[in-house]
Amino acid sequence: MAAEPLTARTRTIVDEITDMLVSVVGEELLIVGEIGPATTFNDDLALESIEFVALAELLQERYGSAVDFLGFLAEKDIDHILAMSVGELAVHVDRVTAGRACAS
Repeated sequence: MAAEPLTARTRTIVDEITDMLVSVVGEELLIVGEIGPATTFNDDLALESIEFVALAELLQERYGSAVDFLGFLAEKDIDHILAMSVGELAVHVDRVTAGRACAS
């Protein structure tokens, strides 16, 4: 299945998620190369569970409780979680926050 094209807003969210990931993991994360929509959390970034929790907290602070990253993950099987990309998370954030301004 082909990935849906990203809107300008979703691309902005990808950039914001990238900043959050650097904040959680550290600048050494950038050694893996540019983080973009196709970057996977497991294969490319090798995030650990505690880093997922920290990312979930930052997402909630930035976008509000509607994002519910951990709930979003709970709806997925393990193979989907392992293959999930930054772009997929950004699309989810965009979808659940659409129609309302995000707090800065």
